[in-house]
Amino acid sequence: MKRALTLLGLLLTAFASAQLQGKVICIDPGHPSEVGSGTHGKKLTEMGVVWKQALLVKQRLEKMGAKVVLTKQSEKQFVRNKARAEAANKAHADFMLRLHCDAASGSGFASYYPSQQGKSEGVTGPSPELLARIAPIARRFHAALSAGLKGRLNDLGLKTDLQTAVGGKQGALTGSVFSKVPVVLVEIVVLTNPKDEAFIGSKEGEEAMADALAAGVVAAVKK
Repeated sequence: MKRALTLLGLLLTAFASAQLQGKVICIDPGHPSEVGSGTHGKKLTEMGVVWKQALLVKQRLEKMGAKVVLTKQSEKQFVRNKARAEAANKAHADFMLRLHCDAASGSGFASYYPSQQGKSEGVTGPSPELLARIAPIARRFHAALSAGLKGRLNDLGLKTDLQTAVGGKQGALTGSVFSKVPVVLVEIVVLTNPKDEAFIGSKEGEEAMADALAAGVVAAVKK
């Protein structure tokens, strides 16, 4: 019986390591950028939280066989949103995951995707073909993220770029306008909410979030 369980464990490990074989994932830890250095709670900063999450998710995805590209090489490195999108484009990423923390009166996580073309710096995008691809990918991503965090954080839903301040003005977020690959942005917590800050600042919370985000990526790129 013990040998059978060991063999099963090996098979499960092999399956997990092959889930994303050949896939390229770009992770974008938000801020600092042309729109600022991000929000902060009483103890944590958005930059610090999403940088740590990016590294944790990267570790998980690489174990599943993915090649992971980050849009910056250090927590406080300044990168414009256009350049962040271009990093994913250059890598020919199968999926781009953008990580942020919200500043609001509520609590929980939400995912955002472009539902229409926007305009930034004279460029219109993403293409109609890419928009058609992104919608079902975003739905799969958020469903898996939500399942992974069920009972831990409020699910504020899957939304469009139009429901953000920048996206509402431009038609889509800058990172979406310049993107040539499927892209979803996640506000992983409302960092100004003490409960959310305590959750993501705990070892259990940060591990649960990284697991859920990785599960979302797997769901997003599955055929």
